Amino acid sequence: MKKKLLLLVGIVAMLSFTSNANAEKKKATFKVFGNCGMCEKKIETAAKSVEGVTMADWDKKTKVMKVNFDTEKTNLKKIHKAIAEVGYDTEKVKADNAVYNKLHSCCKYERK
Repeated sequence: MKKKLLLLVGIVAMLSFTSNANAEKKKATFKVFGNCGMCEKKIETAAKSVEGVTMADWDKKTKVMKVNFDTEKTNLKKIHKAIAEVGYDTEKVKADNAVYNKLHSCCKYERK
């Protein structure tokens, strides 16, 4: 009985590793507009809230966001949208004016 249980556990473990091996990990960089450390925290938190995002790092000097994500769980469009939903324009998605207007005064960046 113990041998059968160990064999079953081994098979399940192998299958879970196989399914994870097929997932494609992707890295991307893109512009996100903001100003300060408070912006950085909100932008990174928004990106990380998207299922499948494994890393998000925004540089306030360069305005460049670096993300790592699982393409089986998400895509760049969803990440851009999540950031825009908290008030920050990306190079592909503009935040709604009402959400942008609710940002703290130091977070209001110059919009195009």
